Amino acid sequence: MNAIRSTPRRALPWPLASALALVAAACVAGAERADAATACTARSGPAAASVVELYTSEGCNSCPPADRWLSALRGRSDVVGLAFHVDYWDRLGWKDRFASAAFTQRQVAQQAVNGARFAYTPQVVVDGRDRKDWPRVQPAASATPAAVAIELSHDGDRATANVTLAAEPPQRLAAYWAITEFGHRTAVKAGENEGVTLDHDFVVRALQPVAAWNAQRGVAQRLEFVVPAARDGAPSRRVNLVVIDAASGRPVQALALGC
Repeated sequence: MNAIRSTPRRALPWPLASALALVAAACVAGAERADAATACTARSGPAAASVVELYTSEGCNSCPPADRWLSALRGRSDVVGLAFHVDYWDRLGWKDRFASAAFTQRQVAQQAVNGARFAYTPQVVVDGRDRKDWPRVQPAASATPAAVAIELSHDGDRATANVTLAAEPPQRLAAYWAITEFGHRTAVKAGENEGVTLDHDFVVRALQPVAAWNAQRGVAQRLEFVVPAARDGAPSRRVNLVVIDAASGRPVQALALGC
């Protein structure tokens, strides 16, 4: 039987070994930074963010002021904005490229939550309440501690969240994911806004509900969402999670990620 003989390896000179070790460490650190650069995370604050919904259309000549009002909230970290473009204006001369029949259906269904007697545009809903006085409204985070905490992460095409109830008694919660886009511009060529160039922010491009669950204090509920690819060359996007009270349908916490 032939024995396998091993040949002892000679140690590298100390200066060369040290230099190679430093290069290896730098490569590992660089890889870790590259991995970290592909993901981003955020955690909700001690108070509940204000959720502002706008139901709007490019075919509605009374909507641009509301669009501009919502855009002014873009820099607010304590506000999660959602612009739902409805489709019932599309048959009146101009087809809104952001409009969806699903958003029209949502507007109608939300009347049971926000107290509106009928669907109209522009409609502003703040924290689940219809606000016809929206030009004078200044949305802000709740003055009381939030009952729900959110940890949100976005990595590639997947978003994950841990939602934790921070209060008693146990509560039944639900949620929805939304993708919003910013910096869109449209030159309207027909309809009520013919000849007007419109700027849009907080445009909802994807919406996915999350089924209700029984939340227990301190027990995290993990949620996942596959983030759809961007459309129409949006300059920037956000991944949003809104957690609602399953009984009332009103938001109890919300969080947005801009990366």
